[in-house]
Parts: sequence; structure tokens; C-alpha cells
Amino acid sequence: MIKITLPDGSIKEYNATVTGAQIANDISPRLAKAALAIQTNGSVIDLSRPIENDTGVKILTFDDEKGKEVFWHSTAHIMASAVVRLFPETKVTIGPAIENGFYYDFDRDEPFTPEDLGKIEAEMQKIVKEDAEFKRTDLSKTDARAKFEEAGENYKLEILEDLEEDGVSLYTHSDFVDLCRGPHIPSTGKIKAFKLLFVAGAYWRGSEHNKMLQRIYGISFPKQKMLDEHLKKLEEAKKRDHRILGTQLDLFSITDDIGAGLVLWHPRGALIRHEIEKFWFSQHFKNGYKIVNTPHIAHIDLWKTSGHLDFYNENMFTPIDMENTQFQLKPMNCPFHIMIYKSKLRSYRDLPIRWAEMGTVYRYERSGVLHGLMRVRGLTMDDAHIFCSYDQMPAETKKVVEFSIKMLRSFGFDTLKIYLSTKPEKYVGDDEQWDAATNSLKDTLDGMNIDYKIDEGGGAFYGPKIDIKLEDNLGRQWQCSTVQFDFNLPKRFDLNFIGSDGKQHTPYMVHRALLGSLERFFGTLLEYYGGYLPLWLSPEQVRVMPISEKQNDFAEDINNRLLDADIRSTLDDRSEKIGFRIREAENMKVPYMLILGEKEKTENKVSVREHIVGDHGKTDLDSFIKMLIEKIEKKETPVSKTE
Repeated sequence: MIKITLPDGSIKEYNATVTGAQIANDISPRLAKAALAIQTNGSVIDLSRPIENDTGVKILTFDDEKGKEVFWHSTAHIMASAVVRLFPETKVTIGPAIENGFYYDFDRDEPFTPEDLGKIEAEMQKIVKEDAEFKRTDLSKTDARAKFEEAGENYKLEILEDLEEDGVSLYTHSDFVDLCRGPHIPSTGKIKAFKLLFVAGAYWRGSEHNKMLQRIYGISFPKQKMLDEHLKKLEEAKKRDHRILGTQLDLFSITDDIGAGLVLWHPRGALIRHEIEKFWFSQHFKNGYKIVNTPHIAHIDLWKTSGHLDFYNENMFTPIDMENTQFQLKPMNCPFHIMIYKSKLRSYRDLPIRWAEMGTVYRYERSGVLHGLMRVRGLTMDDAHIFCSYDQMPAETKKVVEFSIKMLRSFGFDTLKIYLSTKPEKYVGDDEQWDAATNSLKDTLDGMNIDYKIDEGGGAFYGPKIDIKLEDNLGRQWQCSTVQFDFNLPKRFDLNFIGSDGKQHTPYMVHRALLGSLERFFGTLLEYYGGYLPLWLSPEQVRVMPISEKQNDFAEDINNRLLDADIRSTLDDRSEKIGFRIREAENMKVPYMLILGEKEKTENKVSVREHIVGDHGKTDLDSFIKMLIEKIEKKETPVSKTE
């Protein structure tokens, strides 16, 4: 008998080998219709794959993140097959699912045109109507090599050469065959609605030394209504694109003269960043943290000890040679904090130790995935590490989760999604430690009565973690806070403290970031508010505008009084017409404008205009300043988050 444990704890028994499709059908015909794949023992497999041993399973549908990945990856295969049918000379490379959809990279001399995308969509529709089964074939690398040599698929041959395992798998639907680990949906007919979005250039394997390929991006859904809603959100998202807003509002720039993925902060953007950091530091001091600062590079042996060279090497820059010694740009801050801990003998009386740093790190993100501030190569992590005893771990984890939620809500983010990320495919430590650590984090979340989801395989290589994502009003999720349990690095670096029993003990370590990457958080803020930031973060809170030069002295006095009250104010006394200057201030999303004419000067009043809202009429300056200070201190969010 094979015992299959379902997510609700119930058990189904089978006399022999069973498939996910059978299990789904036994649960309910409705689930069987929606089923895309099955998750078992932390792995996602095809519904048709046999299950031969007792295990826990979850039937995946489009409502599950892993289900979406299978759905979108399968659509990428359908797109690739359509491209090859229409343009037989095209060489196919890879086509993964991404956060919102999928892409496939193609090697073709002629560029794909918008008309070509329309033709590809039409051909994809034919393939969907064929309702062709996705069939998996397992074979040796030798046999796979022979197959792709015959087809002239040189990119597949290169991928095969890099695979360590002797056995590989191919997936076939209709007349298309691809080298792929899978899994895939049962058949092409599951794809009910899709749209090819755009074409972009991407170097093969993300290296500028390789050939430039054509990457077609797309999105797909099981219902047309879902696609229509998504396309509407994409149109709204275009208006909020932080890259466009960054240029429009003169906040930051990224130029090839400096290097891809490296950000130049302009004065207005740097001021916003300063306000974020100032708040961050003040809250950390209040919550018992001490600030540390560490170098940007370190001896390569440090990264060997930490395990980064083994588990994170593909995201690290090439080492720097100096005086017959190799140094490495840091991708993480944690080994530095560990070395500070090791600088002297620690006692149980010192614990918990909470150290925080706004530390710039460098990660080699491939050029194909760089995206404004969201994916960069030089990023500032609002990092902290907590060293504590085993008994202190639950309380410290709870404090960090509470701190994270409080911080995010201070910036106006109301809808938060919590995930418990478990053991990844590559990890250090034994399974017993991983299970204990995962259960500890789970107990913390359960004890706080927090709703959360399990992200199977989403943990760091050194331990499980809690991820907190914010959701904007377009339904997009943004990764921010993370709380990572680490029982491995303290052992790798031989950390210890003297316990109350006079003996040496190994501390536990919590890695945590509240805002995550400051660059990504900044971009998230811009898109969340459409560039119309909360008053306390606005680089320019008030713009003072005299109607004519007769009010210039009065306007200058008003501006100086605002500056004296620590209000970020600027004076626009140019000879341009007032309507032009108001439109310019609106375009720059300045929260408040003070329009000063002869009446205002005579009455010693100011006429207040608020961005988006409109005119508020006249008031005295002291009342206006008092209102601004109250809004700033309360960290009020704008009247409208959508514009």
C-alpha cells in the first residue's frame, strides 16, 4: 500500500503506483480539471509521473505560485514551437518562467517585428487547439547529444556539456522537442489566454562576450478575463515605471559610462534616500541595535569559509589580484559582522547582540535581468545580524518580524504577504537542523497569529527564512523584509560564547533586512505612489511662486520662514507665466505650492495649492507650517495613491 498525505492531513491509500492526475481526480473532478502539476517531497513533478512511495503531496493549480511557474514555462515551450514552425532557421535556447510570465531566447538573424509577434500568437493558438500532450522522455546525455546534433541545435549541445548528471530529460508536444527538466502542464489545451508583450535583446547566458539573442516576453492565463485584467494593470504600471519617474523627477540615472546596474543618485533622489536612512537609523537605535561599518572587499579566504564561493559564486564578481593575494567584492555583509563578533571573547551576558549596517554590496547580475533600481549590481542592504542563544531565538525572531511590519507600515504599505521559505535544492547543514530551524520559524508565525504561505525551496543556502512582501494597489508583490535563521555560519566560523555553566556554546544567528535592497525599496516606493511620495519623503515639500516680480521680496521672506521651520521649500520667481510654473510644479509632483499675488502680500497670507487635490484658498503662514509639521510627524500618505 502507498499512503498519500494531503495538505489537510487526510490520507489516501493506493494498492500500487499512483499519479498526481489520479490523486487529483480522487479528491474532486473540479480539482482534476484545474490541476497543473503536483508537489511532493519539496519537488514539483508532472501529474503523469508515477509516485511509488509514501509521501505528502499538494495538487498545484494556477492559484499556487509553483503552479503559475509550470503554466508559464509550458507556455514558453508553446511559443518556441510556434516560432520554429514559422521561422525554421531560428535556433532555440532557454525559456523559463519569470515573476510575471515567461520569456524565450532565440537566435535569429532577422529581428522580430510587431507583425511577427502577431503571427506567432496565431500559430500558438493553433497549437493550443491541438491540445497536444506534454510528454517526458528520460535518456542519456549521449543519446540527447546525438539528437540535438542531428537537429543542429548548438545551444542545446552547449547546455548538455555543462550538465554534470548522466541522465537528462526531453519534453515533447506536437512536433516540438526541448531539453528540459520540467515539469509541464498535462497538455497545450490548458492555455486559454495569452499575450506576447515585447522583444528585447539578451546576451546568451547573460555575458556581453556572447552573441546577442532576441528575447520574447509573454504572459498567459487559464481564463481570458484574467488576461484582460492583467493587461489593464500593465498599462497602469507603465505610467508608474520607476525608470520613467526617476528621469522625470530627476532622482537617479544609470549610464553605460559608469556601468550597467550601478546607480548615480541625483540631489533630489539622494535627499529622499537620506530621509529613508535617517528614519531607519532612528528606529534601529530605539530597538536596541548598534551600528557597524565594514569594507567593500575582503580576502578571498573569508568567502571560502562562509561557503559563498561554493553556493553563491555565480553571483560574485571576478576576484581582484593584489600583491599575490586575491580579494573579493562583497556580495553579503554577514561574514564581516561575524569577524567583529570573533574579535573578542563573548559571554552569555553579552547576548543578544544586534548589529546593523547600511552596507553596499556587489552582485554580478546578468545583463539580461538588470532592471532599473529593481535589479542592480551595486546595492545597499539594510542589513542586521543578531547573535543569540537558542533560548533567545524565538523572542528575537518575533521582535524582528514585528519590527519589519512596523517599518513597512510607516512608509504607508498596508497589504503585506508573509512567506515561510524552506530548504532549497543546494544547502549546507543536516536535515535535522533544517527541520528544527524551519519549525522554530513556523512556531513564531503561528504564535503571532500571522497568516502565511509556505514557499517550498525558497530558503537561503544556510537556513530557512521568513519573507515579507508588500502588495501594491495593482496587485503586484514586492520583496522587502527577510528574516533568515542561520545555524551554519556560526559553526563554519567557529563562533562561541561562554555560557552560565562556564562552558563554550555556539550562538545562533539571525540575518535580517527590513527594507531589503535600498535601491529596490526606492523603486518600489516610486511605483507604489506613482511618484507622488508622502510629504515626509518628498525632496521638495513646498514651492513658493510669486505671480509677478512685485511679490518677489514677499515670496523670498515666505520661503526663508519655511526653511527656518525645516520645511524643504524652493522659490520659483522666474519671469515665466504663473500657469506654466504651476504645471511644471505639478509635473514634478511637488506636494504643495504657495501662490503669492498682491492680495496675499497685502493681507500677509498665502494661497495654498495641493498636488492633485487643487486649491485650498488663503491661510496664514504659521497655520500652514503647523499643518505641514503635523503631516510630516504622522508620516501621512498622499490623498491618492493612484494618479
